[in-house]
Amino acid sequence: MDKKILLVDDAAFMRMLIRDTLTKNGYTNILEAGDGEIACQVYEAETPDLVVMDITMPNKTGIEALSEIKSKHPSAKVIMCSAMGQEAMVVEAIKLGALDFIVKPFKPDRILQTVTKILG
Repeated sequence: MDKKILLVDDAAFMRMLIRDTLTKNGYTNILEAGDGEIACQVYEAETPDLVVMDITMPNKTGIEALSEIKSKHPSAKVIMCSAMGQEAMVVEAIKLGALDFIVKPFKPDRILQTVTKILG
């Protein structure tokens, strides 16, 4: 599988957790960003097939980054990640075009199931 996936989370261990789950299942073309600002730059440079993005981050939130990416690339595929209790932000993300969301703490099979469903 040569799908390019961008993982965006300010917590390096969360990116590592998702990366491990994906690489164990054949997704090896993985990019990372530590905040929404970098995510937008990486998206512009690399146009990944899928973005898995946290909502709460410094510099630019996941919601702001999602909005920016979708405004320039309407067909961008984005999955948002949120902690429990962020329902309002999840609703906002879906309105802005996020395809799905995963609630933290992650279950590896839920990440894989969602990524596989979207990337086909």
